[in-house]
Amino acid sequence: MAGRLEGKVAIITGAGSGIGRASALLFAQEGARLVLGDKTEAVHDTARAVVAAGGQATALQIDAGVEADVARLVATALSDYGQLDVAFANAGIAGGMASIFEATPELWTEVLRVNLIGPWLMVKHAGKVMADAGKGGSIVCTASVAGIRSGAGGPAYSASKAGVINLAMVAAQQLCETGVRVNALCPGLTETRMTQPTFNYARDKGVSHKLGRLNPLRRAAQPEELANVALFLASEQSSYVNGQAIAVDGGLSSSHPVTRQLPGQTAV
Repeated sequence: MAGRLEGKVAIITGAGSGIGRASALLFAQEGARLVLGDKTEAVHDTARAVVAAGGQATALQIDAGVEADVARLVATALSDYGQLDVAFANAGIAGGMASIFEATPELWTEVLRVNLIGPWLMVKHAGKVMADAGKGGSIVCTASVAGIRSGAGGPAYSASKAGVINLAMVAAQQLCETGVRVNALCPGLTETRMTQPTFNYARDKGVSHKLGRLNPLRRAAQPEELANVALFLASEQSSYVNGQAIAVDGGLSSSHPVTRQLPGQTAV
């Protein structure tokens, strides 16, 4: 049986670890030929893992917030594989938890450059190639539950991810009638390179069981769980899903935070 991405060519940024690496391995397993980008040398390790598993991958060390680098990823897909069908703009940075009053313009500029301008650049370059080819395509941008409402990230990070959600909506409209779909993937707490300090701290303190306890599933996610949804959005299985923000967060964003009531108490 053919894989869900058989015959497709996909770009994945942030492919050196976490959701990007898990997605690279899964996309390749489902038949995609890959162009992988990451700022770190670990992107080559991901490519080697893909090849070792029988897939095809080209790895480039790039900065996802630099237009020339994003254009190079797209050009590499065309030169190495002759087409481009899927673009997963997954790269991002956390930017710390500095409050609105403590953060600097420089911090905000850098977070927005990578987290929001980066996905826009992917839509700009990959979207044009897909539209011009006339065969449709799928662009997936990693946003976050932090972009849906407050409480899941620092101010700069949260604002950047809210921008990604709106970018997916606007891009879906501006690619009208091209067959190119654009959606945002919104992870909850997931064990990745970005969140590793939190997970390491919890393990050191013996409180790993508390990670993700605010969502109804009472746990954090693993990268493979996000990769499964990215695959769905990249494939034709989601052919009628467009301009959406898909939360993959264990149910965290399904409710506003509450305190549990004791018998006789009145909710406020």
